[in-house]
Amino acid sequence: MEFKGASILSISQFERNDIDRIFRVADRMEPYAQRQKITRVLEGAILGNMFFESSTRTRISFGSAFNLLGGEVRETAGFEASALTKGESLQDTARVLSGFSDIICLRHPQSGSAAAFASSSRVPVINGGDGSNEHPSQALLDLYTIEKELKGRGRQLDGLRVAMIGDLKHGRTVHSLCRLLMLFRHISVELVSPRELAMPKELVEEMRTAGIKVDESDRLEPSIAHVDIVYSTRIQEERFSSKHEADLYRGRFRLNQAIYTSNCEPNTVIMHPLPRDSRAEANELDCDLDSNPNLAIFRQTDNGLLVRMALFSMILDVTHLVEKYATEVCWYNPRLSP
Repeated sequence: MEFKGASILSISQFERNDIDRIFRVADRMEPYAQRQKITRVLEGAILGNMFFESSTRTRISFGSAFNLLGGEVRETAGFEASALTKGESLQDTARVLSGFSDIICLRHPQSGSAAAFASSSRVPVINGGDGSNEHPSQALLDLYTIEKELKGRGRQLDGLRVAMIGDLKHGRTVHSLCRLLMLFRHISVELVSPRELAMPKELVEEMRTAGIKVDESDRLEPSIAHVDIVYSTRIQEERFSSKHEADLYRGRFRLNQAIYTSNCEPNTVIMHPLPRDSRAEANELDCDLDSNPNLAIFRQTDNGLLVRMALFSMILDVTHLVEKYATEVCWYNPRLSP
């Protein structure tokens, strides 16, 4: 695809070579994310961070990625702080805010909202999550993490075996990741969930048509026995009609060190899009996994910064100029301490 000036709304926009291009640019962002160098390549540019649904990691990650390229960030968080509460349409909001920004990141609780917003925006839009539909940048950072984890084991993405666990019906991160995996060969996916929270049937059929081997189950232990990646997701309480309904499924698939040791291959990587629900009634990834070197959840968030920096630099067409505008860091950097 042509990245210059493009909106990133869905994984369906990408071909396999596009993914490799993003990942190789992300590799080049490492010195800036680690504060080994500073670049001001986007000095004067403004990111409009429009988050009409709650977010911590994604919102701050996008903002930090833009800041690390030298740009400035303007934010709104929640419907209550926006003109949408006064009856303004999403299209009018797009027309106005795109006049204030050079690029916009949008999160909104309605499926399809990112595409609707982008249709009226005068600047590129990145989908930061639209309801239970998609979350493209999360899928990209997840796959980038998987690539890096497998590379350390002498493996490639082709031939990947992954188990996706939890609320697969509402989980936009797994929806986007499944679509991304369709670009690769010899992929095997175990889908583990309560029957009521199963992956949408149409997406499962798409995966099978693309050549992915898909098995569905409601049993955790046998499903994680022969995979490279265990990808756990939380119950998406905000997509249920009530907390009581969400509680019916919370805590069904808990992974702790004992279950991991008894069932997983020794180097199985543990991933989660975060936040993980650590409350006693859920505890989907036990804290006793925190010392497990195969727990990659915090490496995921670090990789998210790199991928989002790559997307900004490619969309705004400054990838070739990043190093030209680089300088040395002059402050104390604990990341570089021995």
